[in-house]
Amino acid sequence: MENELQLPVICTRGIIVFPDQEVIIEVGRSASIKAVEMAQNSFESNIFLVCQKDILQEEIKYDNLYQVGTICKVKFVRRKNGFLRVTFIGQQRARVIDYSKENNIMFAHVELLNDIVGDSKEEITLARKVIREFESIASVVNSFPADIIDQLSKGVSASLLSDQFGQFYNLALEERQELLETTDVNQRLLHILEILNKEKEMTRIENRINSKVKEKIDESQREFYLREKMRAIKEELGDVPNGDDDIEALRAKIMDNPYPQHVKDKAFEELKRYEQLPSASQEASVVRTYLDWLLNVPWYEETKDEEDLNKVMEVLNNEHYGLEKVKERIMEYLAVKQMTNSLKAPILCLVGPPGVGKTSLAKSIANALERNFVKMSLGGVKDEAEIRGHRRTYLGSMPGRVIQSMKRAKVINPVFLIDEIDKLGNDYKGDPSSAMLEVLDPEQNNQFSDHYLEEPYDLSKVLFVATANYLENIPEALRDRLEIINLSSYTEVEKVQIAINHLVPKEIATNGLKPSQFKINENELIYLIRHYTREAGVRQLQRTIATLCRKTVLAILKDNKKSIKITKKLINEWLGKEIFEYGSKEKKDQVGVVTGLAYTAFGGDTLPVEVTYFEGKGRLVVTGQLGDVMKESTEIALDYVKSHAKQFNIDVKFFENHDIHIHVPEGAVPKDGPSAGVTLTTALVSALTNQKVKKDIAMTGEVTLRGNVLPIGGLREKSLAAHRVGIKTIIIPKGNLKDMDEIPEIVKNDVTYIPVENVDQVIREALV
Repeated sequence: MENELQLPVICTRGIIVFPDQEVIIEVGRSASIKAVEMAQNSFESNIFLVCQKDILQEEIKYDNLYQVGTICKVKFVRRKNGFLRVTFIGQQRARVIDYSKENNIMFAHVELLNDIVGDSKEEITLARKVIREFESIASVVNSFPADIIDQLSKGVSASLLSDQFGQFYNLALEERQELLETTDVNQRLLHILEILNKEKEMTRIENRINSKVKEKIDESQREFYLREKMRAIKEELGDVPNGDDDIEALRAKIMDNPYPQHVKDKAFEELKRYEQLPSASQEASVVRTYLDWLLNVPWYEETKDEEDLNKVMEVLNNEHYGLEKVKERIMEYLAVKQMTNSLKAPILCLVGPPGVGKTSLAKSIANALERNFVKMSLGGVKDEAEIRGHRRTYLGSMPGRVIQSMKRAKVINPVFLIDEIDKLGNDYKGDPSSAMLEVLDPEQNNQFSDHYLEEPYDLSKVLFVATANYLENIPEALRDRLEIINLSSYTEVEKVQIAINHLVPKEIATNGLKPSQFKINENELIYLIRHYTREAGVRQLQRTIATLCRKTVLAILKDNKKSIKITKKLINEWLGKEIFEYGSKEKKDQVGVVTGLAYTAFGGDTLPVEVTYFEGKGRLVVTGQLGDVMKESTEIALDYVKSHAKQFNIDVKFFENHDIHIHVPEGAVPKDGPSAGVTLTTALVSALTNQKVKKDIAMTGEVTLRGNVLPIGGLREKSLAAHRVGIKTIIIPKGNLKDMDEIPEIVKNDVTYIPVENVDQVIREALV
């Protein structure tokens, strides 16, 4: 070889090739691939390999390259997925004189560097010492290929020995480059001896660390051996242990907080597992997530209750109008809790139609007691695991909704609202209502078991409040644990007061108005209630007021008005024509048409029943989406009329030659319930005897085959519905007289109640 050469260049990242050593390198950069091809085609497979100082830099810059590299021979090239897998054999050291570039290929003008051989005796002595030190350090031997170890035993030249060491021993890039740049063979051997002595010193330090750790621990602490060893290593290196280390932080959290002892034991057990698992393993992630849940669920944190019951009552009155019996029961409940310092009492369950304030009342209880508030809705929950959680063996398992809600509450004594408990379902995955028993039963909820958490959780300090629309739909076992408080429909007067004191101020603030900019008086509110809402609560009324507020904002900003006074004319303009007809009772006495009363999810409602007949074959036709109970009521009513045909002056053969059609209007709305018997019977008698029914009378009650009238539920709601449409007389079962105390005075003053025991009395009162 000439003393100076011009060769194509490959810039390596972290790889240095020593003379007489074979190395496989994957070449991916386009310039490097072209350089390999150029070397094979024009330079007899000779190429210059030089290493980058910064291995992360993609772009090749001359000042980022070392000055000494290796001239190599390209032995074998294999193409694979857009890059080359090249086998290089080192030939000789070389120093760069300068670089050039041609056709995107980098060339180097290099000067060859020959080994400098010193005193031969010194060289032999150094080589033997290197081999002895090499063989005495097992960790060094293990890092070398077996064939290299075999060569050493047979003896190799000092130059080859030093280059083999530089190629295969695990050195930092700078140390490896220093060996490459050292041309004096004896100096290279001396450098290698320094490296091996450092290795021996590190081995001695490790042994000393092991001894130090063993002295510190005894038999009871053997499981902490690895952790102590790591700490000792850090101390030996002068490195302060990291206080933010994940495991140390978890251990400190467990030690420093007053968790129950069984929780601490479980946490330490899981932490021990976590320490032994590889950080990248899936199981480590599962254990870490479990520890987060176990330590972040509240076990001891609690808030202090407001002890002044007068203040509690003041908050309830400020936030809710009316509901006197409900507030009284809540105050009794809290007084007993304060006196006994225990919540072992039936769980409160607020039952009533939508919009009457069940959820907001629960929030008010939390505000009054100065407790945290958390809500869990059970609507549509069918899987028991949603209450109790999934076991940790399942992928993506989590605690149930109860524990999740407690974590959100952050204390062990929140007000916990269980919403829509009547909509709890069940299927093949389990019965969630059974899981709720353990939550709501005061005798067992201090040991609530969540499948994910696995440790018993104390719910005895939680103030549970449940809500439901239909009492009948609450599972019987659950209902047994609940104290039912009925929230019935609001009267018109109550709705007006709620609007004035709560809804209007709230919507004015929500829409950015001032009280002086939005003015509405009682007459307009009554008009809204009568003609734009028909509901038991005030939810639709609030939406209607919100609409008026938004339109007020638009008018103020668009038309530059200072304030808006709401009038009936403006309501018609902004909300459109009246949606509901107030007082939509029958306008005249009619044959075969009777006004019944129904109890729905939205409170009470009027339910007109129509009957007609025509020639046929004695069929009974029923329409209007009636449920099974009402269909049975139609059959009972018809059979009663048939059995008393002579009493009503009806020809017995009439039923053989005529079909009878019973229809309940608004056929798209499903209807069912055990209170339409007297209405159906009266309508049948009216139609078949051609006698008119009084237009301003309504009725409710179930009838038996013997003509007895049975008591019904929801008398208050039905009375409010009748009063709303202007009915003056209501026929009720005599057994419902006990419920008259629940009916507002304003209704009792305007409506006459006629209690009856049998159908004959109903017929006498209802027919003209």
